Amino acid sequence: MKTLAEQLESVQSAIEIIEGGAASISINGRQLTRADLKTLYDREASLLRRIAAGKKVFRTLVEF
Repeated sequence: MKTLAEQLESVQSAIEIIEGGAASISINGRQLTRADLKTLYDREASLLRRIAAGKKVFRTLVEF
């Protein structure tokens, strides 16, 4: 299982690819589409929140 940071890196890479114009391709008359940006943005936000929450918990534990 990938860490949250690794998952975030993968999601951000996918976003970069799609924003660069590679959202879909056509091969032999068949259209292939990658995940849509909204789904990726939502996943990115979720991962960022989880990472931030984990850092907050760690800081709280270190302060004790």
